[in-house]
Amino acid sequence: MTYILGISSYYHDSAVALIHNGKIIAAAQEERFTRIKHDPSFPKNSIKYVLKEASISLSQLESIVFYEKPFLKFERLLETHIAFSPFGYRSFLASMPIWLKEKLFQKTLIFNELKNIDPNYKDIKKIKFSEHHLSHASSAFYPSPFKEAIILTLDGVGEWATSTIGIGKDNKIKILEEIQFPHSIGLLYSAFTYYLGFKVNSGEYKVMGLAPYGNPKYTDIILKNLINVKEDGSFRLDMKYFNYATGLTMTNEKFNKLFEGKQRRDPEKDELNKFHMDIAASIQKVCEDIILKICKYIKSKYKINNICLAGGVALNCVANGKIIKNKIFDNIWVQPAAGDAGGSVGAALYYWYNNLNKNRDVFKDQMRGSYLGPQFSDDEISTDLKRLNANFKKVNENELYKIIAKELSDEKAVGWFQGRMEFGPRALGNRSIIADARSAKMQKNLNLKIKFREDFRPFAPAVIREKVSEYFKINYDSPYMLLVADVNDQIKINLDKEEKFSGINKVNEIRSTIPAVTHVDYSARVQTVHKETNLKFYNLIKEFESITKCSVLVNTSFNVRGEPIVCNIEDAFNCFMGTNIDILVIENFVLFKSDQDKKLANNYKDQFELD
Repeated sequence: MTYILGISSYYHDSAVALIHNGKIIAAAQEERFTRIKHDPSFPKNSIKYVLKEASISLSQLESIVFYEKPFLKFERLLETHIAFSPFGYRSFLASMPIWLKEKLFQKTLIFNELKNIDPNYKDIKKIKFSEHHLSHASSAFYPSPFKEAIILTLDGVGEWATSTIGIGKDNKIKILEEIQFPHSIGLLYSAFTYYLGFKVNSGEYKVMGLAPYGNPKYTDIILKNLINVKEDGSFRLDMKYFNYATGLTMTNEKFNKLFEGKQRRDPEKDELNKFHMDIAASIQKVCEDIILKICKYIKSKYKINNICLAGGVALNCVANGKIIKNKIFDNIWVQPAAGDAGGSVGAALYYWYNNLNKNRDVFKDQMRGSYLGPQFSDDEISTDLKRLNANFKKVNENELYKIIAKELSDEKAVGWFQGRMEFGPRALGNRSIIADARSAKMQKNLNLKIKFREDFRPFAPAVIREKVSEYFKINYDSPYMLLVADVNDQIKINLDKEEKFSGINKVNEIRSTIPAVTHVDYSARVQTVHKETNLKFYNLIKEFESITKCSVLVNTSFNVRGEPIVCNIEDAFNCFMGTNIDILVIENFVLFKSDQDKKLANNYKDQFELD
């Protein structure tokens, strides 16, 4: 009975994953426990959770595998500063002390952290290290349903690699090609994220969501000056426009001059305008085109019909959808925790299959719908709700579906808290806010009155798998919201009419019979709901369908801006009482806002920064 713990930490999105005889049994991000978005700290709470889930101690672990190699990362930092010398001196002085004091000796650092969790833990030799991009590649291939696949990993940077191409076959992975730092499509996209006034390593999806509002009029400037792209998708950046290699910012004044001399948007002062929308559209198109070129090249070279994606860039669901739309591969599988959090899964699995040389059993989806986090018993829920002075009632399951489906059809916003918490950045029906996709006012209401964020942000449709092709131009599993598809022509509205709105106000245009999930370019980030992985969410949508003849609900994460997705009962209740969510459902316990003591309301909006 072999347990292996994978750890990702110290940069952003710290997380752990526990595997048992090659099967992923638990995984969680540290931010969910600490309530600090993208928490980079050592994931002690997550470790405690996965050990509790398996009823084991640290001493029972066969190995503990960290997701990257610190010495290689230190080598890159040192060589980069030497190469760019004398520039970057301030960055060098800022980063070196912590490396020389702590990070360079990471095995000891991790060991001491583990001893803080369990003073009886004694075996430092059990701590192993994987390589960053091998961890990503492993997280994509090993849980996938493929015996053989091309593995494409695109992110900011690991140790040296920023982009890698590998082949997974049976239980082995081999990295065949790579692009190294400072040339990075992930960092290029993050540079534009920074320029547009959004947070790096957090706001990239805002750029993706903003892009359809603009026109890609600056693509030629980007391709002529910032990045040289070959026909095979390989690329090099012109580093004189960027500061990220050794500086304290992503871009510089030379970068600004390329774009009409306009300075970086100040998120506190500057409203988003047509220029920002066109910038977002331009970098999105450049990245899509690069990814498609890479995909066409690797398909032609390696003649394999399956592709697995990982790395932060794999969360660009628009680009993923273009791979499907262009029919480059027969099959695609994207790791749901594609960023650094998923490195914990990959590190553990790589050790299992390669170091221990175990055989690999292939089945549909080893991520188990990504429902790998904590869950709570009825007794725990009841006890916590009473402690919080909540007013609630418990109903049977059939009654629950009828009550909530009716409330949803009346345009109520519902906090839906069920089963095990999701692993990865998306709420997939267990820690979700759900609503009626047919409502014309729902997108704006959810953004402004519940999420407390920009009103242009799109929402995902959750649709039962059997009905996905009735609403969207796709007939493909998309359980993790990582594929974008166009809505079907038969449900479009105002297609041939002149639009009433322009700029950011385009969000007010009704474009389909499910306007709350139809983006301004008639697309949607689709989640297919499967009864095999989430029967309760599936049944709710079916009941909603029986009332409304609509098989689609709005699904967004149960949190507000800058807040990690809720983890436990108290998190859910606080968010419920701090927002305009109408109803909270925790398992079969139902709470109506109108029944709660008004004194329990809290000023939730100002507790979290805009992410």
